[in-house]
Amino acid sequence: MEIHQVEYVVAVVEHGGFTKGAAAIPISQPSLSQGIRSLERELGTPLFHRHGREVSLTSAGEAFLGPARQLLLDAASAREAVGLVRGLEGGRLDLVSLPTLAVEPLVGLIGRFHAAHADVEVRVLDAAVADEAPELVRDGSCELGLVELLGGAAPAGLVAHRLADQELFAVSPPDGQRPASRAVLLTDRLADLALVTTPRGTSTRRLLDEALAAASVAPRIAVETEHRDALLPLVLAGAGTTILPAPLARQAGTQGAVVRRLSPPLRRTVGIVHRDRPLSPAAEAFLDLTRSG
Repeated sequence: MEIHQVEYVVAVVEHGGFTKGAAAIPISQPSLSQGIRSLERELGTPLFHRHGREVSLTSAGEAFLGPARQLLLDAASAREAVGLVRGLEGGRLDLVSLPTLAVEPLVGLIGRFHAAHADVEVRVLDAAVADEAPELVRDGSCELGLVELLGGAAPAGLVAHRLADQELFAVSPPDGQRPASRAVLLTDRLADLALVTTPRGTSTRRLLDEALAAASVAPRIAVETEHRDALLPLVLAGAGTTILPAPLARQAGTQGAVVRRLSPPLRRTVGIVHRDRPLSPAAEAFLDLTRSG
């Protein structure tokens, strides 16, 4: 098995076909197809179902994909180890983050990392639901994940580094009769408000549901949307109240929204996770940066 054959398989999966996979590498499509056929002969089983121009993984292909991604990461780590001696000149760091952590703390961390290692490309994936981020780290799609640590513990099979506790605030539509920032809202009073929220399975929705359950009240959902960028515009338009992390809540306050701390406070622990194996020099440098504050 040759490393370029492994790269061909992963490219086909990640780009949705042989033609797009070949273009992404880049290599001619016939050469990519031939390389994968040679690998399948070596393995003694097909890795793809071929349906005209459409392809899908066989069960053998599904089993091959995770180790294949890790093999590519290990090869990249070996190449980047040489770059480490030269000050991390080049290479790529793949991260996955919960969307509500992208502004804080991820933006600041990436800015500081780029200032120190400008030649390293950083790719950030968005986790649609909370469970997706750890899974993308486990299967090798991303090397590091910025996640919520439930109970402060690492997700199963991963190593966690705690970053900080993050508080969430209630953000309500503007009200000309009161200031844009108001002291405290009792959690059980959320049941009296029309709520704008993300679907079940997301981190903030879980926190909201757990807080209301602890207060023995049921939520009154006015709008449920997967589009997180729409939460604040919906609130500002008067659709209802949402729950946002402190940095996003502060931004909402500057636009006239009423921002209130919840009582009892609503908090989550934020951390970075990775697999329990050696990291690439770029990932190690990123972790060192988080430890330095």
